[in-house]
Amino acid sequence: MQLSQYVNTFGQMMLRRQGERVHKVTLNAEFTCPNRDGSKGRGGCTFCNNASFSPTARKPPDIAAQLEAGRRVIRKRTGARKYIAYFQAYTNTYADVTTLSALYEQALAEPDVIGLAVGTRPDCVPDAVLDLLQSYQRRGFDIWLELGLQSSFDRTLERVNRGHGFAEYVTAIQAAHERGLKVCTHLILGLPGETAAHCEITLQRVIALGVAGLKLHPLHVVKGTLLANEWRRGLYQPLQLDEYIDIAADLVAATPPEIVFHRLTATASPNMLLAPDWCGQKWKTLNRLTRELHRRRQRQGDRVLAGSPAFAASESTSNREKHIGKAR
Repeated sequence: MQLSQYVNTFGQMMLRRQGERVHKVTLNAEFTCPNRDGSKGRGGCTFCNNASFSPTARKPPDIAAQLEAGRRVIRKRTGARKYIAYFQAYTNTYADVTTLSALYEQALAEPDVIGLAVGTRPDCVPDAVLDLLQSYQRRGFDIWLELGLQSSFDRTLERVNRGHGFAEYVTAIQAAHERGLKVCTHLILGLPGETAAHCEITLQRVIALGVAGLKLHPLHVVKGTLLANEWRRGLYQPLQLDEYIDIAADLVAATPPEIVFHRLTATASPNMLLAPDWCGQKWKTLNRLTRELHRRRQRQGDRVLAGSPAFAASESTSNREKHIGKAR
């Protein structure tokens, strides 16, 4: 059993399209975040410590050096020879267009880099930035705008100090679509106060808006965050592995088969992770998800293709919340 037998994964999609393996190389261009520098807020999201997922978070090498380091690891592991430069750390559109262009061009100048994935917030994609990304796409590069939504519920976004609401996401994805840009949306499972029903509603809302890609992340507790303080005081309990697998499998089955899953779990480094411990074991989680989909005899899109009822994206948040069970 392989996950790609049940899920439309980014790796397999690129293999079909390019005829060879293509991998993302994670980059840190030393951006900050409007939710940290005071323009939107201070301290960032309650769950965020960038060092937990970016190994070069303290003082990264230049773009070329990071790409070369990523190549060495990927070639040894998979033999891939083509790459997507993934600007990941913090908010990678949070600068003037001249600065952004210089950084993006450094990556695209590498002959084996065939595109960009740019991770950012829905409230940080002005028209000038989208126009810049569109210009790269017109030059033949594979461009993905990765929007960190996490939840479509404003109450949740406020609780984790996100600094934006669902309306900003709607505006951003619509503006991206006007330029023909592909959007990959990041969703977190296990957010404080949310249940599986919240996750399904959020999924249906982003599907209704025409998302091209998805990333699912379990919320994990890392050092140096406000969430860690809540966890220590017993105010937050992360998902158990069985719970995460059950929700993730439901969401995969409810996702149309043409949407690409860029990620289905996330991990943190052992020196940063506090809980849950299973978030330090990527392949254990992916293997469990594969077995669960096999056990259910379900593939991506099965619930959609079977015509199972979906939550209406246009229905108000307040009405939906009335039907959601007790929060975690």
